[in-house]
Amino acid sequence: MEKIALISDIHSNMTALEAVLAHIRAAGIRRIVCLGDLVGKGPQPSETVERIRETCEATIQGNWDHGIVRPQDKGSAQWQKDRLSPAQLSFLAELPFSYELWISGHRLRLVHASADSVYHRITRKADKKEKLGFFENTAATGPFPGTEAGPDIVGYGDLHIPFMQTLTAKKQSGLVLFNTGSVGAPYDGLPQASYVTIEGEIGGRSEAPLGLQWVRVPYDMERAVAIAEEANLPELERYRYEQRNGREQ
Repeated sequence: MEKIALISDIHSNMTALEAVLAHIRAAGIRRIVCLGDLVGKGPQPSETVERIRETCEATIQGNWDHGIVRPQDKGSAQWQKDRLSPAQLSFLAELPFSYELWISGHRLRLVHASADSVYHRITRKADKKEKLGFFENTAATGPFPGTEAGPDIVGYGDLHIPFMQTLTAKKQSGLVLFNTGSVGAPYDGLPQASYVTIEGEIGGRSEAPLGLQWVRVPYDMERAVAIAEEANLPELERYRYEQRNGREQ
């Protein structure tokens, strides 16, 4: 049995990211996968990209990562882009759409927002048909490696709100959909970083025990705010509110 930590939606918040990485190290977890949105919102985009590159064995692309390399018509996005090097922008532009692996006999797929696009948001309240779309092989994901079937477990980020749900399709039951929540900008009312651990036989195609756990990590949000103030972060009042309240303004 081995654990992998799944982190997402860092959003340039190094204070939260370092707290989460310290907790992961203390738990003895060596493998980390990032589900995207490294940049945006917070004050330290460059530092965040470098830290993720150093620590994650795989990183998939979020909507901010995809969009930041394009011409910007919003001042806050241009502020983020101006702090990224050409090499960092290239790294974000070239991130893959999805990441798959076998674990304890299950087919796990990780995406940022949906199986179709990094911009297609699927909320907790979306209807069953839309959620079942996560379990299809699409033009964006390609086929699941080694089989024509789609995944039976899907994890994603984007919402900044952690949850898990089991779903049943006509030909398959026990499909599991989960959201990691956000490291750097939680929106569920609890102003603590969120990440997930998945534990099982990594690479195993035979049924074996499997576990999912959500972890909430307190971090010094006032330090995060102070760094944003010192950096003259655009939309500072919004950032202060969201950091202190764990909610989107």
